Amino acid sequence: MGKLVVTEFVTLDGVAQAPGAPDEDRDGGFAHGGWQAPLVDQESGSAMFEQATSMDALLLGRKTYEIFAAYWPKAPAEIPFTGLLNRVPKYVASRTLAEPLGWEGSTLVSGDLAEGVAGLKDRHDELHVIGSLDLVQSLLRLGLVDRLHLWLYPLVLGSGKRMFAEGTAPTAFRLSESITRSNGALQLTYETAGIPGYGNLAV
Repeated sequence: MGKLVVTEFVTLDGVAQAPGAPDEDRDGGFAHGGWQAPLVDQESGSAMFEQATSMDALLLGRKTYEIFAAYWPKAPAEIPFTGLLNRVPKYVASRTLAEPLGWEGSTLVSGDLAEGVAGLKDRHDELHVIGSLDLVQSLLRLGLVDRLHLWLYPLVLGSGKRMFAEGTAPTAFRLSESITRSNGALQLTYETAGIPGYGNLAV
């Protein structure tokens, strides 16, 4: 079975909502959309692309899919992500979208999410998820995530959707890589490591 790899951009207080643009996700009256944009530089952009090159398929939630599908098919060829994202098979998990989907190479994943994603992991070596926060929270609750690429930014926003929301399944992770970037971001890679252990510090 292949691995499901999640890339997420997170503030110090755990907010992962709408990092890319002001109107990306206004749910809950979120007023901080685009918070990541001033902190993305060539160094971190190259590192993000390097992480993504191991994907052989991409899984997205509906909102992120619609954002990507509106941009990447027409994006400049000199952007490294353009060729990669347009080439790999793309899957979108949604109960509201209907086929045919507009981005070439896209397939709708409907029905039971756990069953559908398990089938994709059987088919691909590395199934990547980028953004797609609502979907990621469902995948975490179902215990389907194998690796986390977390980009932790030196910001506190005080409101917004959190990466690890209420109901996330208790999970232990093993840190496999930690890099401090010149923009103050931490590039962190975690592998799932079973369930948390418990003890008593008073003993």
